[in-house]
Amino acid sequence: MTHNIAILGASGYTGAELVRLIATHPSMNISALSADRKAGMEMAEVFPHLRHLDLPSLVKIDEIDFAEIDLCFCALPHKTSQDVIAKLPQSLKIVDLSADFRLRDPEAYETWYGNPHTALEQQAEAVYGLTEFYRDEIAKARLVAGTGCNAATGQYALRPLIEANVINLDEIIIDLKTGVSGAGRSLKENLLHAELSEGAHPYAIGGTHRHLAEFDQEFSAIAGRPVKVQFTPHLLPANRGIVATIYVKGDPQVIQATFETAYKSEPFVEVLPFGQAPSTRHIRGSNFVHIGVTGDRIEGRAIIVCALDNLTKGSSGQALQNANLMLGHPETAGLMLAPVFP
Repeated sequence: MTHNIAILGASGYTGAELVRLIATHPSMNISALSADRKAGMEMAEVFPHLRHLDLPSLVKIDEIDFAEIDLCFCALPHKTSQDVIAKLPQSLKIVDLSADFRLRDPEAYETWYGNPHTALEQQAEAVYGLTEFYRDEIAKARLVAGTGCNAATGQYALRPLIEANVINLDEIIIDLKTGVSGAGRSLKENLLHAELSEGAHPYAIGGTHRHLAEFDQEFSAIAGRPVKVQFTPHLLPANRGIVATIYVKGDPQVIQATFETAYKSEPFVEVLPFGQAPSTRHIRGSNFVHIGVTGDRIEGRAIIVCALDNLTKGSSGQALQNANLMLGHPETAGLMLAPVFP
């Protein structure tokens, strides 16, 4: 069965990535694409790399007939997304790529994002979209909230270890580097080539990054008590990719075995042989996660490195993986593209 798909916010990076992936899907048809400032344009004008595809023109959201749509991807900015989703038909399945429905506690959302949540009914029904850990809930959900890309990277490296109780929960340090596409497509001075290139830039130092709210929510729920990690992200002069180096207190061999058990049946998570470290170069443009474990020179400590593509597994690929479950398609449909190399 072929399902009709709408993508709201198709003129952004995650919207374009959704189009690229769904174009290879055997059972999905892109029926509607929305944009705000670029409404009336063809997708080929906005993203020339997609000109080979037969796609609908970009329109305003209120021009879409949602009665003809089976599932809608919302690749809209924070705050805008909740306002739009609250008005969509109750019968419509939705995968949201913004931060508006990731946090279960409305007060936590207001604390981290600076404004009250205006779609509390929808927030209450949303399922957190980290597919490998919420698979059953996602399959039955109407609304799925995609994770933050940094938050996904840290969780793939830490959730199994917290659940298995094989690391010290009070000594977790996440040192993360991310490509510039994670900041979106809008013009920003600090993202100009002359400002960004030939350097690495730490930001949100001292626990101010919003993805910490997801770490707090998810890790504390698994552990049954508050868990707070140290997290510093860095912006790299690269288009795509996230690599997180994570320092923990625990037996490296036990950690390796825990990962191998947790991910042995997961099609998109690759646990590397002990002592090998992944690179963003080897997951670029794919829905794969690579995880490596190395022992530290200090006994009883381990270094975990996790890499994924922020636009694919960290966002649009994850969204498609969730949509497959929601619509009853094979979870891997449209997502087995090999990474782009070199």
